[in-house]
Amino acid sequence: MKRICVGILGFGTVGAGVARGLLENADVLRERTGLDLHLAKIADLDVTTDRGVAVPEGVLCTDAFAAVRDPAVQVVVELIGGTGVAKKLVEEALRAGKPVVTANKKLLAESGAELFALAAEKGVDLFFGASVGGGIPVIRSLRDGLAGCRVEKAYGILNGTCNYILTAMEKDGAPFADVLAQAQKLGFAEADPTLDVDGFDTLHKAAILASLAWGVRPDVHALSVRGIRGTVEAADIAEARAMGYRVKLLAVEKLHPEGLELRVAPTLVPADSMLGSVSGVFNAALFKSDMDDWTLHYGRGAGRLPTAATVVGDVAEAARNLAAGTHRPVAMPLAADPPAILPEGDVVSRFYVNLSLEDRPGSLAAATAAFAAHGVSISSAVQRGASEDGFATVVVLTHEARRADLGAALSAIEDLPVCGASPRWLGIEDF
Repeated sequence: MKRICVGILGFGTVGAGVARGLLENADVLRERTGLDLHLAKIADLDVTTDRGVAVPEGVLCTDAFAAVRDPAVQVVVELIGGTGVAKKLVEEALRAGKPVVTANKKLLAESGAELFALAAEKGVDLFFGASVGGGIPVIRSLRDGLAGCRVEKAYGILNGTCNYILTAMEKDGAPFADVLAQAQKLGFAEADPTLDVDGFDTLHKAAILASLAWGVRPDVHALSVRGIRGTVEAADIAEARAMGYRVKLLAVEKLHPEGLELRVAPTLVPADSMLGSVSGVFNAALFKSDMDDWTLHYGRGAGRLPTAATVVGDVAEAARNLAAGTHRPVAMPLAADPPAILPEGDVVSRFYVNLSLEDRPGSLAAATAAFAAHGVSISSAVQRGASEDGFATVVVLTHEARRADLGAALSAIEDLPVCGASPRWLGIEDF
């Protein structure tokens, strides 16, 4: 039986899971691949902390570049993260003709074009199944299962931290800050939650999906992103629930004749829809294609073992190809005529708006006049009663409107003497 030696760069949560999978499920991998996938090296700056995995003697090292350059290492697994040293290591492995498996969504979202070009030039594989959806085979489904379909729309709940926070805010009626602290205590949120709660983690994943579905290379720094911090309050979640919606941090991707809509924002979705039922730390991706209609992919989007399972699956495929002396075509081809990314202001949607207006005659009329002046049509407006300071909450739902027109209307309303707090708004997706 042919032996393929694997080197893991990064021995954190996922790296330890991958090591466990390769060691403890070696027999399963032999049966299913016909190969002996041998764990040859694990590189990490910290090789003394117990990760709960019994690693054979001589496998651990502290020099990741030495691990990549080791002639015994044939497949490189990059789990360091970020775009600094991780990028250099991936590039070095590819230049050496070694296939790479990574879960690094930030690296792929920002540098995927050049890395896949390098992989194609060297004739080696670059797999990234765990970069979106953790243990959910979202990448494989989009890359392979829907290969013969024209994808029309894609929606994703792609960050377990945010979904946990929004679910808990709905269940307990608690403010964002309290639920975030709880999530950090339980290990569902990082000490610095910026990438998650401000939407950037979801944005990186959305960019990767768009690359697969439409062959675009979006500049992630120019895309529209709104997180859940400072944009969603418990009152908004309660209002949404009363109207039959739930609030989700949603990646929205739609192909229009004039271009591709690609954005991330907290969004109202029908509570009884497939995405509306996704709660807690779970993730989901929903695709609409011309031949397969709607397809839902659901499961744990993060975590040691679910993510590691996807990584090991990629390692197995890379090893098969290596043993056969082949590689698969570049997984993220640039389309010959990729669609342009629509400017944020041109996106058309229905909107939920929460207004704080003086509780006196004429206040609502002034606000509705501002909406009308900027071409935003109101579907419904409901006053929720006055507070002790004399301001009433007015919940407005609009018909479809341009994002730029809504922004102009809300700016005009905020300047009105009758306006209290700054208006809050969320998009609505009815599928």
